[in-house]
Amino acid sequence: MKKNIKVEVPTSWESITLRKYLDLQKDLENYSDNEEAQTAAMFHHLCGLDPTWVTKLSIESYNTLRMKLLDLVQPKDVPLTKFVNIEGVEFGFEPNLSTMSYGAYSDISSFETIQIDKTWAKVMNILYRPVTLKSGKLYNIESYEPNDDWERWLDVSMEVHFGAWFFFINLQKDLLNAILKYTKEMELPPNIKSILERSGKIIHQSTN
Repeated sequence: MKKNIKVEVPTSWESITLRKYLDLQKDLENYSDNEEAQTAAMFHHLCGLDPTWVTKLSIESYNTLRMKLLDLVQPKDVPLTKFVNIEGVEFGFEPNLSTMSYGAYSDISSFETIQIDKTWAKVMNILYRPVTLKSGKLYNIESYEPNDDWERWLDVSMEVHFGAWFFFINLQKDLLNAILKYTKEMELPPNIKSILERSGKIIHQSTN
């Protein structure tokens, strides 16, 4: 007997949580040498389609779903979400990174890179803290105190996570462009090659 299957394809990351995203990334890595298995993993995690039903899809439906999901998993620039409500508590993004406390800066710097991986929820737990005061576009958040409540960020929409991640990506691009512009305007020393070789490791750490 022929059975109809209704598959809902997400058009944005709004309904996908960090928890679900990390589960997807884990499966994509486990099946890195099997494109068909990776596609089945996307169908399962993003559309809720049981892997046993993938082979029952028509070729047209399979290819249509696959192309839509491939477009989704390559997120474009997402704007920063400054405020997030979690269980009735409003959290605000660090309003001024230049005045971030040393403790917050040190804890973020302890991670090797800024990537959306298993440590990302801990980064978000540092950057977002409960709002204490709002006045127009200005706001204050609680002073940073290390805590173990980072798991709450696992159930927050990827729209929020990608917004914070792209914020750092764009910040890095602006920084690198400023450095390149500055170096073009200054007179370079004759031993610039050896200086750059010695500084390579420092630059890599600073970029992270």
